[in-house]
Amino acid sequence: MAQANGAQADNGLANNGQAGRAQAGRAQAGRAQAGRPRAAGSGGTATADVLVIGGGVIGLAVAWRTAQRGLTVILADPDPGRGASHAAAGMLTPVAEAAYAERELFELGRLSLRRYPDFAAELTDLTGTQVGFRQTGTLQVGYDADDMAMLGEHALLRESFGVTSQRLTARECRQAEPLLGPAIGGGLLVDDDASIDPRLLTSALLAAVKAAGVRHRRQRVVRLRADGDRARGAELADGTVIDAQQVVLSAGWASTAIAGLPPGVAPPIRPVKGQIVRLRATRATVGASSSPSLLNRTVRGLVQGSPVYLVPREDGELVLGATQEELGADLTVTAGGVWQLLRDARAIVPGITELEFAEAVAGLRPGTPDNAPVLGPSRLPGLVLATGHFRGGVLLAPVTADLIADFLVTGTVDQAAAPFRAQRFGRQEPACR
Repeated sequence: MAQANGAQADNGLANNGQAGRAQAGRAQAGRAQAGRPRAAGSGGTATADVLVIGGGVIGLAVAWRTAQRGLTVILADPDPGRGASHAAAGMLTPVAEAAYAERELFELGRLSLRRYPDFAAELTDLTGTQVGFRQTGTLQVGYDADDMAMLGEHALLRESFGVTSQRLTARECRQAEPLLGPAIGGGLLVDDDASIDPRLLTSALLAAVKAAGVRHRRQRVVRLRADGDRARGAELADGTVIDAQQVVLSAGWASTAIAGLPPGVAPPIRPVKGQIVRLRATRATVGASSSPSLLNRTVRGLVQGSPVYLVPREDGELVLGATQEELGADLTVTAGGVWQLLRDARAIVPGITELEFAEAVAGLRPGTPDNAPVLGPSRLPGLVLATGHFRGGVLLAPVTADLIADFLVTGTVDQAAAPFRAQRFGRQEPACR
């Protein structure tokens, strides 16, 4: 049985099982060919100051901010925005997701959330695309006494981090969300949390990178190129050679599978499977609530110890997630995973059974040993890491883009990125530009 986890999908998720399995196969092939030279092919040569490998929400945001700072940028991805960004729920909930031993990640998430209103508004002003940003808070609810005890521990943890959440009785929870089930025992309200529609976000980012002059190559990177002891670009699947002074690796869970990476340079990243369900409003449900998706804000529930989240959209979509499964590069949508999400979500909001079943997807998050991203220079000069965001790719996009773009321009690692350097895993060493 899949274990549900109320955590958001990352930019390493793949929304299509066939594409994900193909990528896993290419990863194995890339490792097998890592030691063999490859001809340049007939794709020609292109040059840029920076090559960004990977076009999820992280890679797109990094490419956009870097181009805004005056560097020439090439983005390489055969199908940008179709990985985690396409499957993700879009929760922006650093407070609600605070966890023990993750204080620094919590602070990075709060910093990124503070930047989100301006980030979203700038994208909309530039592209004319609404991104679905809503800062309506998060309501966490418990189903039974044990769940309520766990929520109490969450509240104490947040207080130790210097933030508070409002404790609500069961009645107060239903006043905030009238369609909550009768068995809800109480909850916590976090006012500052937000959400965004990742599919709209990636559409806006794609338009923004184009407007900023980023050149997009719809090809897979098959090999990192190095000149002596420095990264100098990459070779694409069509044989094109990209010459670049700096290379940003933001390819999610597949970041470590690119041929040409010297041993020990890539951080330890593993794929973590997640299954997500999307429901859609029907005629019968539109008039049942002030929101067509039945909820006014994100609701995170504990149902007999099993976490589940429900993220509403203004257009009536309701996203349920997400399982967390250590199964390697497996993208099978299972009956058990979907059943568990629907079962737990129904315990929180019984009315979901009246919604249309729109979609179920499975994808792969890029997990690191400490659940935190890898940001900044690698042991190989010229290779910069922006990967391993696990559950927080959408949340951390604004701050990651700013930190990486600043480093590419100045060569200095910002203090906010220092705890997330690659060398924290032991086999890494600091790199010079």
